[in-house]
Amino acid sequence: MRASRPLALAAAALLACGVAGCGGGSGKSGRTPSAESAAPGSPTARTAAPDAWIPGRVAKMSVEEKVGQLFVPAFSGPADALAKIRGYHVGGLIYFPENFGSPARTAAQSNALQKASKIPLLLGVDEEQGIVSRTPFITRFPGNMALGATRDPADARAAARVTGTELRAVGINLDYAPDADVNVNPRNPVIGLRSFGSDPALVSTMVTGAVGGYQEAGVAATAKHFPGHGDTAVDSHTGLPVIGHSPALWKRLDAPPFTAAIAAGVDVIMTAHIVVPKLDRSGDPATLSKPVLTGLLRERLGYQGVITTDSLQMAGVREKYGDAAVPVRAINAGADQLLMPPSLPRAFNAVVRAVRSGKITQKRLDESVTRILRLKQRRGLFQGTAVDPAKASAAVGASAHRATARQVAEHAVTLVRNRGGLLPLRGRKVAVSGPGSARLQAALRRHGVATASPGSADVTVLTTENAGAATASRVRALGPKPVVVAALGRPYDLGAAGGAAAALATYSAGAVSIDALAKVLSGAVKPTGRLPVPAGGKPAGYGLGYP
Repeated sequence: MRASRPLALAAAALLACGVAGCGGGSGKSGRTPSAESAAPGSPTARTAAPDAWIPGRVAKMSVEEKVGQLFVPAFSGPADALAKIRGYHVGGLIYFPENFGSPARTAAQSNALQKASKIPLLLGVDEEQGIVSRTPFITRFPGNMALGATRDPADARAAARVTGTELRAVGINLDYAPDADVNVNPRNPVIGLRSFGSDPALVSTMVTGAVGGYQEAGVAATAKHFPGHGDTAVDSHTGLPVIGHSPALWKRLDAPPFTAAIAAGVDVIMTAHIVVPKLDRSGDPATLSKPVLTGLLRERLGYQGVITTDSLQMAGVREKYGDAAVPVRAINAGADQLLMPPSLPRAFNAVVRAVRSGKITQKRLDESVTRILRLKQRRGLFQGTAVDPAKASAAVGASAHRATARQVAEHAVTLVRNRGGLLPLRGRKVAVSGPGSARLQAALRRHGVATASPGSADVTVLTTENAGAATASRVRALGPKPVVVAALGRPYDLGAAGGAAAALATYSAGAVSIDALAKVLSGAVKPTGRLPVPAGGKPAGYGLGYP
């Protein structure tokens, strides 16, 4: 399906909105089914459940309108977005860095996209913070593993609330976060720092905090990747991981964070493109597995919210079946939303054909559409979607938000070794080597620590970022003077840092984390973080302080 001339003209207007701003509308036009006796705002709606009107609305939708609600594609620009909204009735769109302008321009664009749709859109983004961050201007927080090191769900809640508040200010109402995977494999190439840790109880507590924070900000939260992606050595973006967990191990290790998310009222759960043979013998990835999505998630865990696939562009879901078969199989497995199909026309037409032929029943289709509309109702989208572009710039990067990020980063810094009380470093001349060394050196000077060249320094701070076994040789190369190793990425680097007199982890190489590290090294802040995963020969939960 191609955009007509009216669509092209409307696209030009949408581009103009991105420049001049199109805020101020209520966002309600064409949204609420006014003919429904229980439509929002009607007398009946005051006594009925807030979403009592939805089944009636679904019954009046065409097959094409219903199928469109299942899709959340990416978009290359305003004209492409408009064509997908008008041509395919899509239920949402996902933002990537190329879709953002300034906060004000992004807010204006979101308003324009919403005005083009008869049903409010879920405008989403994959904004986990840390190593998965898609929003160029957002207040930067360290990622989930740093939050896990704080051991404080209030920190997870605060980080999610700030992130959600800034997203909502620019019209984004769905975040594909938090990650609920329990990372028990140090070689996991796709999760790692995205996980809160290796302890199911810790991850559960932090997921609960994060879900609450997003929802307080008016943003739908997504727990991912069900049934659990934390014990894989294959990246599902490029291959199909196989996880050998038994049902008993899954129940003990992987399931608790998703159970906690459900108890917290999470809006969406995202599937994983992984095979778990002991949960489903078919060899299908979980995204296409009815025993996993319907049997485990719906029936065993009792989840009644929206299930979204992970990106359908990823290799893990495309290896076994063609791009037209995948969305049909995902829906029949139990998924409600189809994220980022490689070809929207091909996927949309395949699902429409499947419905018309009975391969997907009308009942099954209506179940998913009803869940999606209930999510939109619950997040207030039928009551209005417009945001104020003039206020967006003030909301993004607010001083209180930056202060929260600093506090969280400071709480996360974990001291794992401190032989002879080497730290804090105040009063010593310090050389800095490794990733981010210039930034750390400047931060140390700001906090009163003298810096020097390696030859004249008393101590060298060596930063690493996922260096692994190479950390050991780098420590040896620095010679006989004391070395402090600071892991700015995965804390597993500390396992090769036995030759260092002191060792710390920040779980992030971002500016806010490097500044927090400098404060701890200088003694301006005492370390309070504890390992969220085993590292440096120490168990999860270990962490030293200063006297």
